[in-house]
Amino acid sequence: MKIMNSRNWILLKELVKTDFKLRYQGSVMGHLWSILKPIMLFSVMYMVFIHFLRFGDGIPHFAVALLLGMVIWTFFQETTVMGLTSIVARGDLLRKLSFPKEIIVVAVSVNAFINFLINLVVVLIFALINGVDVSKYALLVPLLLVELYVFSLGVAFLLATLFVRFRDISPIWEVAMQAGMYATPIIYPISMVSEKSLIAAKIMMLNPLAQIIQDIRFMLISDQNVIVGQLLSWKFVYIPYVIPFVVFAIGYTVFKHNSKRFAEII
Repeated sequence: MKIMNSRNWILLKELVKTDFKLRYQGSVMGHLWSILKPIMLFSVMYMVFIHFLRFGDGIPHFAVALLLGMVIWTFFQETTVMGLTSIVARGDLLRKLSFPKEIIVVAVSVNAFINFLINLVVVLIFALINGVDVSKYALLVPLLLVELYVFSLGVAFLLATLFVRFRDISPIWEVAMQAGMYATPIIYPISMVSEKSLIAAKIMMLNPLAQIIQDIRFMLISDQNVIVGQLLSWKFVYIPYVIPFVVFAIGYTVFKHNSKRFAEII
């Protein structure tokens, strides 16, 4: 993306502030829902999958790993779902002002990332309470967060472009997100899959989200969490790290190519 001028930076900041203020407008708890929502979901997941079904037995601090996985997935979901409708939702703004249309999608992603960082602090607090010893590898986590953001934004660009023309994309993506959540090692450890089918585990780890979740779990929670390098051979280990940047390049190119006609189509 080209470096934005001061006018566009101001517009971006205003869109981020507006979206953040409107996120829970009218609710009693307000922005506390940013913290309460993932914790409530985690509580349900914990009771079902850890307490009753005993997922993650033998893996240190798997409850914290579950919360971390949910927070990462929630960020990806929020960025893509909100990004999908962002251009159509701002149709009035597109018709009134001339500006780079990608600012709208970026604003959504920045808003989701702020929410993600707040939730990440909650995860770290839970980790400290549970006696997790943060390793030296934690210094590499910001690189994985960049990978996560780039991948999420790239998908959001693609979805936003498609939704302008095809409104059926919304329910299709909703189903895809539900399926994707269970196809990603969030509520269960990847070792549970590899014990039954090593090939299935290897295929799952080609998914950038699976790779990001497992790598961050390894760096922040326990080195007993399986990472991509332990499952994939050197010929394939780089694939999940490259996919996010390829997706971003494709997503942004497609978005930019079609953005000139957004206002007239909407």
